[in-house]
Amino acid sequence: MNTQFDLNTGMAERIVYVRPVDVADLPQEVRDGSGGLETIYAVHAPDGERLALVANRQMAFALARQNDFAPVTVH
Repeated sequence: MNTQFDLNTGMAERIVYVRPVDVADLPQEVRDGSGGLETIYAVHAPDGERLALVANRQMAFALARQNDFAPVTVH
């Protein structure tokens, strides 16, 4: 896991990346469970591993922070 030293807290932060995903690009079983959303958000580890899919950006950031990660938006 990628870590970064935070000068404000003096602690290492674990970084995850949050990006929008078109539901149409996902497997059928994920599309079926999307609740009609066209875009959802993925949380990824620095190595590209998808850790989670959630309904919106706010939820992605909350999930990351609840699990002691520092979320960063990517396109």
